[in-house]
Amino acid sequence: MAEQLELFLPDNEDEHSLAPFEDAAQENGVKFWYAREFMPMLGYTGEFSSFEKVVSKAIRACTTLGIPLLDVITPIERVIDGHGMRDYKLSRFGCYLVAINGDVKKPQVAKAQAYFITLADAFRQYVQHAGNVERLLVRSDITDREYSLSGVVAQAGIENFAFFQNAGYRGMYNMDLWRVREIKGVPGDRSPLDFMSKEELAANLFRLTQTEAKIKNESIKGQAKLESTAEKVGRMVRNTMREISGTVPEALPPADDIKSVQIGLKRTNRELSKMDKKKRLAPGSSRSK
Repeated sequence: MAEQLELFLPDNEDEHSLAPFEDAAQENGVKFWYAREFMPMLGYTGEFSSFEKVVSKAIRACTTLGIPLLDVITPIERVIDGHGMRDYKLSRFGCYLVAINGDVKKPQVAKAQAYFITLADAFRQYVQHAGNVERLLVRSDITDREYSLSGVVAQAGIENFAFFQNAGYRGMYNMDLWRVREIKGVPGDRSPLDFMSKEELAANLFRLTQTEAKIKNESIKGQAKLESTAEKVGRMVRNTMREISGTVPEALPPADDIKSVQIGLKRTNRELSKMDKKKRLAPGSSRSK
């Protein structure tokens, strides 16, 4: 593990010797890292625009959590080799969000994730796997899709949205929504979506997306036909899951309450912020802005 983390871990033999990641920190009242300098540490080469896609996912995670974005990821312009270039200031938590959304096939990304996990108890408790952050993003996408779908069916003459919603679950899970809640152990006032794994959430996002597309493309109207469509699409997603993975959605184990994930991420942000407020770099180890 020590060799794997060599780009990120300090030299244990000398507490004043900083690894490249720590040595790359800038300090202007608050410690931060430039995205363009963090990029090669995660194994990304080529155009910065490709790495910005990863930064964008981190931005989405931050805004979904309701954490002030400029405290974590700040878009800036700076001069590099005489040219003005777009960049971002990343807090330590911002670096974590970028790393956790990176391409895990890159060994540097895996090393970075492992490094951040060692930094705070909050990571160990809540955010040991990138899947939790990805769950948060997919869950947010579903909220947006549900809102969009509700508007589409309203225009298509829906009379009872709850019945329409239940039909989609019935098709996909081969049971009504109340039963899905029961087998997943979901409290009565919560959505079962909040207790689904990334795989199950992604399947439901696909179901909602395709239900909306079918209603639009075929100009489906009326309560009965809308319910029938929701159930039919749900059943098709169920059959696809069974064909590809051999697993039906109700057999997938429930995940931790997504609210706990949100709480853990917010706590992690606070702990890492405190870490950089308390910690000072050794003299001469940081560079000016």
